[in-house]
Amino acid sequence: MTANNSNTHPDSEAEITIDGVGKTYEEGTKEAVEALRDINLTVRDGEFLTIVGPSGCGKSTLLEILSGLVSKSEGSVKIGDEEVTGPRSDIGVVFQEYSLFPWRTVMENTEFGLEVDGVGKKKRRETAQEFIDLVGLEGFEDAYPNELSGGMQQRVAIARTLSGDPDILLMDEPFGALDEQTRMYMGEELLRIWGETQKTVIFITHSLQESVLLSDRVVVLSDRPGQIRDIVDIDLERPRDTDIVQSEKFNEAQSRIWDQIKTDVEENVVEGNAN
Repeated sequence: MTANNSNTHPDSEAEITIDGVGKTYEEGTKEAVEALRDINLTVRDGEFLTIVGPSGCGKSTLLEILSGLVSKSEGSVKIGDEEVTGPRSDIGVVFQEYSLFPWRTVMENTEFGLEVDGVGKKKRRETAQEFIDLVGLEGFEDAYPNELSGGMQQRVAIARTLSGDPDILLMDEPFGALDEQTRMYMGEELLRIWGETQKTVIFITHSLQESVLLSDRVVVLSDRPGQIRDIVDIDLERPRDTDIVQSEKFNEAQSRIWDQIKTDVEENVVEGNAN
C-alpha cells in the first residue's frame, strides 16, 4: 500500500550495501572519538533488520550515516548502485521524539512533507488519508497532538514519513518513550504496517525482546568503537504477534544476543556510562 509521488527515486532498489564504514568525531583540541569501525553489511530489499548494542556503541551514528544526515569518515554506503552522499527522498527517518507540529492536526501533520514538495491539496489529502488509515488513526484526522497519547503521536510520525513513499524506513528507538504495554502494541502495529508496505526497515532499539519480535535479522554491535560482533538470523514464522515471546526459539535468540553484549553492558554500568 504505497502512494506514488514525484519524490521517489523511480529506479531505486532498497538493498543497502555498507562497505568498510567508519566514523571518527574530531572535537577541536580534544582527543578524537572513534564511534564506528569497519562496518560491513548488506541489508536486503524488503528486510526488517534491527541493530542492538550497548549504550554509546554508535547505533544512532550508523543510522544517521545511512540517512545521509552525517558524513562517514571512511567506507561507502550504497542503495542499489548509487552512493549515499546526503539526504534522499527514498529514505524516511522516524526518531524517538515525535517532532509533530503542535499547531497542526493529524491530517495537517501527515501531509506536511507533501505540502512542502508542492503536491496539490486534493492529492496530498488523499495520500495522507491513506496512511492515516494504515496506521489506524481514522477518525482522528482533526485532532491535535496534545489530544493524543504517546503511541498515537508516534503513529502520526510514522504516517507522515510513509506518506512520502520512501523505499527505506530508518527508525531510531521510535518506541523508547512509551510504556511497556504500548510498546508491545506498537511493535505489532509496525509489523502489520511493514507487511502491507514491504519497505526495507532498519530499526534501532535497546530492547532485546523487541529486536527478536520484529526482525528478520539482528545486528549486534560491540562497545565503542562499534563493530559488528554478531548477526543473528531470527528463525520465527511470520506473521508474528506478542504470543511468540513465550516460545523456545524466541528465548534462544534473545539469549544469544544478550550473551554478545552482556560484558560491554556490565562494564558500562560499573563505569557509570550506561543510560
